[in-house]
Amino acid sequence: MARHNIKKYGEAPHKADRTLFVLTLILTFFGILAVADASAPLAVAYFNDSFYFAKQHLIWACVGVIAMLVVSRIHYTFWQKAAVPIFGLTLITLILVIIPGFGSKLLGARRWINLGFFSFQPSELVKLTLSIYFASLAQVKKNLRSYIVILVLVTGLMMLQPDLGTTIIIAGIGFLQIFIAGAPILSLIGIAGAGLLGGIVLILTSDYRRDRLVTFFESATDPTGTSYHISQVLIALGSGGIFGVGLGQSRQKYLFLPESATDSVFAVIAEEIGFVGASVLIVLFLFFVYKGIKIARKAPDRFSQLLAAGIVCWIAIQAFLNISSMVALTPLTGVPMPFFSYGGSSLTMILVGIGILLNISRYEKPD
Repeated sequence: MARHNIKKYGEAPHKADRTLFVLTLILTFFGILAVADASAPLAVAYFNDSFYFAKQHLIWACVGVIAMLVVSRIHYTFWQKAAVPIFGLTLITLILVIIPGFGSKLLGARRWINLGFFSFQPSELVKLTLSIYFASLAQVKKNLRSYIVILVLVTGLMMLQPDLGTTIIIAGIGFLQIFIAGAPILSLIGIAGAGLLGGIVLILTSDYRRDRLVTFFESATDPTGTSYHISQVLIALGSGGIFGVGLGQSRQKYLFLPESATDSVFAVIAEEIGFVGASVLIVLFLFFVYKGIKIARKAPDRFSQLLAAGIVCWIAIQAFLNISSMVALTPLTGVPMPFFSYGGSSLTMILVGIGILLNISRYEKPD
């Protein structure tokens, strides 16, 4: 497929953005180390193998990097042509995951489809395919209602799982792409207002989500009950101080901190490398976003510009939601940290998205 695309469109005028590529490998590598460290106590407790989760994550990292390299050689216009069938298949998986017997239920939510030899989360797939579909929609549709109908449909399916964190990410991707596509300001204000109102309704009609919001504002009221998770996160951050307790020396990962290798991995990282090390990590993410925005700005056409912006927005919002919840700036949402949280679906889809960014960078316009 890659050779076919190169032959059809000719050799790319530029090499893929090396800085973005190297930065991606660095983040992926340190993510593997973070999972190996944070997951060790849990892996020993359940599998008597301290590297059980690390080995699984390493396999998915290798799969993801290979996929990134392959996708980086596929001309970005392929995704424009394939947008409808790919998005259609994604919608099918979003419907299947909420049907008992197809979707696996954990902690009251149906978010995984078990294929026997592995499980995957359709919510991770939709972050990429929605970016692709919305970018293609801007090429053929000028009616704002087309965007809104799709966005409401997808967010509605996500809330049936339920998955508020991914719903926020999807809404952010859609809003940004609608904005870049040239939607009127008044329409954007209306969409934002409707989204805010919908979010308030969702919170008020769910005891679980309402409890999370109350916990966010009153985190010290019940440290052994509803506030346990955020209390343990704050203990980890406080223990880390300026320079951290040392690599591998986290105490909170020893089954005190919930989701230590997934949603809360940043807390373990901050405990071990401290404020300084965590700040460096945040700077790496900011640099990643800067490079992505630069690629989007110099993209050769409307479709590639919208697609690149959607992918960057997805990763940026996800990183912000995860890190901000770990430092108590926002409520806990269960959103994984890009590159660093254990999970094959999330890591693989992010690397595939970066592969598309790398291909777009090969055709960027001159300054």
